[in-house]
Amino acid sequence: MTDATSTPRRPLVEAVNVTKSFGRHEVLRGIDMSVEAGQVVCLLGPSGSGKTTFLRCINQLEHIDGGRIWVDGELMGYEERDGRLYRLSDKRIAQQRREIGMVFQRFNLFPHKTVLENICEAPVVVQGRPRDEVRKEAMELLYQVGLEDKPAAYPNQLSGGQQQRVAIARALAMHPKLMLFDEPTSALDPELVGDVLAVMRDLAERGMTMIVVTHEMAFARDVADRVVFMDGGVVVEEGPPAEVLTRPQHARTRSFLSRLLESHESKVEEIPDHVRHPGEPVA
Repeated sequence: MTDATSTPRRPLVEAVNVTKSFGRHEVLRGIDMSVEAGQVVCLLGPSGSGKTTFLRCINQLEHIDGGRIWVDGELMGYEERDGRLYRLSDKRIAQQRREIGMVFQRFNLFPHKTVLENICEAPVVVQGRPRDEVRKEAMELLYQVGLEDKPAAYPNQLSGGQQQRVAIARALAMHPKLMLFDEPTSALDPELVGDVLAVMRDLAERGMTMIVVTHEMAFARDVADRVVFMDGGVVVEEGPPAEVLTRPQHARTRSFLSRLLESHESKVEEIPDHVRHPGEPVA
């Protein structure tokens, strides 16, 4: 039983009334969201709904115009004095960002460095950790993402799915308390998507806190603790996947999911039957 005088534990991520504009275009219009430690939250919504911008605001790749974002109780990007916010120095923001791993649509690997060097670079240079210790851990991470045989390979020798798994291992090497994924499978050929999603499922099972922008409905249904549907810079609907994905309450959510299902079915129809059902005779 929690002592009545103890301070309630805050969510790992807490966003309150977050706003963000680019010029006259208001991208985020008062986002409230919380993510508990160990939770997986999937953000769904059409292009331009503000999902990626919200991720970038959490990681301070974009300055917010209003509201507050806390990660593990620390106000991101600002300090508050006498009720007013003051922007932190770039150095201090960089220190905050070290606690958060982010995986983008594109892999952003160093093309002139091997897989192992890509993973070891930041922990050694930024965190100042011993190189031997980092190399050992990097090999363990490569095993975790199924690439233990690729430490000496260069990015151009890997498939897109392999490069994305290296990008995930690189982010994990910094020991983040939070992982942000911005449509990590959208740039991949369909046959490569499964390997990346398998790594993400494994991370979820290991208790990693994750916020994932995705259109992979099966992943959201099976892995997410909560699904958040965004449109027009606001949270339209949120809840357990079984509720939002199968019994959406808002017309905008229903319309989006219907279009997504139609798009998925049309893509499946384009795949030759012997590829969809390997081993079965072709009529």
